[in-house]
Amino acid sequence: MSGTLYTIGHSNHAIDGLLGLLRRHGVNAVADVRSHPYSRLYPQFGRELLAARLTEAGIAYAYLGKELGARPDDPGCYVGGKVDFGLLAATPAFLRGLDGVEAGMRTRTVALLCAEKDPLTCHRTLLVARHLRERGVAVSHILADGTLETHEAALARLLREYKLAERDLFHEPEEVIAEAYALRGAKIAYEERPAAGADRGEIE
Repeated sequence: MSGTLYTIGHSNHAIDGLLGLLRRHGVNAVADVRSHPYSRLYPQFGRELLAARLTEAGIAYAYLGKELGARPDDPGCYVGGKVDFGLLAATPAFLRGLDGVEAGMRTRTVALLCAEKDPLTCHRTLLVARHLRERGVAVSHILADGTLETHEAALARLLREYKLAERDLFHEPEEVIAEAYALRGAKIAYEERPAAGADRGEIE
């Protein structure tokens, strides 16, 4: 396997704008890692419509939300009603999803697609790209203006945001990076909401 894995957030782009960003970087396959691939605000990014438009543009589409999405069905991935990225990353389904991305990269230029504009507010970066990078995959994030941010540059930005970039010499770099991932992961991880009336003892 060679080349770079890209990631992109559809954000509020028009569909033609998204296609233009993908073409600009030679992407010819999209792996959709949204658990729920639909948007009320941006219906053009619903799974079926998006797949059709990508196919028309000569870009392959694969849905990997079951394997690599941030809202797993597996209750073992939740702690206190909130997704734990560490538990999720250890599941067989997630590992199969990573394998699938790497397999796709052998013949195509792949981009992971999710919704968030900023890579650092999305699990595509903090969960999926993190573990692919640890496998040795080169990763670059396509920003909204079409420029690229390497995964290393995104991580450096994250460390600066948490003021972890200049830790003292008694902290190993790996420990600092893991702390940054944990802090941001806990902030963005999906949390189940109690059903309406549940806090009043009502029966659904």
